[in-house]
Amino acid sequence: MTAPVKSSGTNFSGVSELRPVTVPDFLNARSRQQRLTMLTAYDCTMARILDAAGVDSLLVGDSLGMVVQGQPDSLAVTLDEMIYHTRLVMRGVRRALVVADLPFMSYQISPQQALESAGRLIKEGGAHAVKLEGGVRSAAAVEAITQADIALMGHIGLTPQSVRRLGGFKVQRDAQKVLDDALAIEAAGAFALVIECVPADLAARVTEAVKIPTIGIGAGPHCDGQVLVTPDILGLFEDFRPRFVKQYADVGRAIQSAVEHYCREVREGSFPGPEQSFR
Repeated sequence: MTAPVKSSGTNFSGVSELRPVTVPDFLNARSRQQRLTMLTAYDCTMARILDAAGVDSLLVGDSLGMVVQGQPDSLAVTLDEMIYHTRLVMRGVRRALVVADLPFMSYQISPQQALESAGRLIKEGGAHAVKLEGGVRSAAAVEAITQADIALMGHIGLTPQSVRRLGGFKVQRDAQKVLDDALAIEAAGAFALVIECVPADLAARVTEAVKIPTIGIGAGPHCDGQVLVTPDILGLFEDFRPRFVKQYADVGRAIQSAVEHYCREVREGSFPGPEQSFR
């Protein structure tokens, strides 16, 4: 089995912190023993913070349906909304590779529809690459997009746009299906592959079977990189907490505390003070 890549403690910034991360960087990550880091972003302000922190890639995920719009899942998100949020993220990025999700029913009808939708995310949204869900069933769409020289990232295992057919957000354990899906998406031209909610040993088998980098989310430590939803790791979204999430900060509580402090000072009359007033 291929050994998992080791983290060097650095990112792709190399000589210059402003050197953009590219698709070839992703493809070369495994040979460079470089683990890939990816987080979601939906607006310019957060994108600027994450980019400055050295994240290799930002995913403008259709997860915005849940964490931004308050929907129960991602199915209501439209292509126009994805284009809008991608534009916002692109304004805050100087080096991270920006990947934008193709939302539900923007690519399932035909390969031609998939190509047109991907083209809009690139032309109107400014994305560096696009991502779509599905393995064997989506291979024709992937091929149509990549044949047009649009960089594409696949997504297999648990595919959130299939949540109603799957009966919820459940671990996917059909090893043969997951492997077949991975090989089909690689053959269709994807430059990377997200593997979501599969057992760690199965993710390791997929990583060994394909030459393109694998990005895990709830798929254990043996992938070439990891992706998480940013509001989850910051404690900003508590409606749904997957087991695979690690919370690195409690920003939500800090924000609430700051706002409570502000409200108290306004009501007491101590804000604004002389230093916040003009003479």
